[in-house]
Amino acid sequence: MPNSVGNQRRSQRADRSFAIRLMEHLVVPTFVLDPDGRVMIWNRACERLTGLPASEVVGTREHWRGFYDQPRPCLADLVLQGASGEALYAELAQHNSDPRALTAENWCVMPQLGSRRYLAVDAGPIFSDTGELLAVVETLRDITIQHEAQVALKSLASVDALTGLRNRRSFDLKFDEECRRAQRTGMPVSLLMIDIDHFKGFNDHFGHQAGDDCLMQIASVLRGELLRPDDLAARYGGEEFGVILPMTPLEGAKVVAERLLAAVEGLLIPHPASPCGVVTLSVGAASAGSESLTPASLLASADAALYRAKRGAETASLWPMILLQRQRTSGGGSRRAGRAVSLPRPDSVNSFE
Repeated sequence: MPNSVGNQRRSQRADRSFAIRLMEHLVVPTFVLDPDGRVMIWNRACERLTGLPASEVVGTREHWRGFYDQPRPCLADLVLQGASGEALYAELAQHNSDPRALTAENWCVMPQLGSRRYLAVDAGPIFSDTGELLAVVETLRDITIQHEAQVALKSLASVDALTGLRNRRSFDLKFDEECRRAQRTGMPVSLLMIDIDHFKGFNDHFGHQAGDDCLMQIASVLRGELLRPDDLAARYGGEEFGVILPMTPLEGAKVVAERLLAAVEGLLIPHPASPCGVVTLSVGAASAGSESLTPASLLASADAALYRAKRGAETASLWPMILLQRQRTSGGGSRRAGRAVSLPRPDSVNSFE
């Protein structure tokens, strides 16, 4: 009997030793925490991934040093503590095969390497036959290249190839989102619809390559003049652009529109087919913020304002307008003329042109 017990213990030690060696030589970066959160194993692949040698972390709770520049829980810690980590990880979910295990994706600082890595992480508990927690294992995969390729592909799907502005699809998604936000909060959202004046004549005179160059220059102005990160400029189609201004009332939209008009005229792009002699814009805008707002009504109002601006009308039939239009001066230059016209309208929508 004593020999049998001794043989069993030696077999268990051999099995444990083999498991440790196997874990240490896995090609998958892996580390193991004991029930107290101390590092039991920090394998060679993990050393290569993090640049942190096992000798500095085994027996400590400083495994975070391989991934972050200040103390914070890793995924294995969350499993160990039964804690939630939604605020810590960009993508976090329970593992399909075990609700006690977690899977996540996140950017990590990787301070030992001096460069960020986007890691896919899995962490799960190991229990004894009696249900006692023995350890938590965390495995890691560097998927930086795949993630950046995915982000680039997503960006291509939302960006206009010529101008680099957001495309129509991206505009529609953002516009719907901001209109729904305005409905919930009552805060205003403004929309500018912008068209290049006499652009067909520009193309006919200079050719389509020059037309493309003109579109790119105007797109650059839109990017430069939108000062807030939540503002969005998009190529709506052809020579038409749309600008979404969240949490912006009509007067704020007017300021932005005036700035865009001045900046584009300041480019001094020659345009023989234009009465002004240079490329100019027409702008129509609408602003709204109420539960009755719909994206269709706001877009229709801005389109109507743009149509009136393109016609150079000084009266309006549906909405109160602030006219932003070009008029020739006696000296051959151009100037803006504007006046407010108050007309009956729904309380939730204002527009100017």
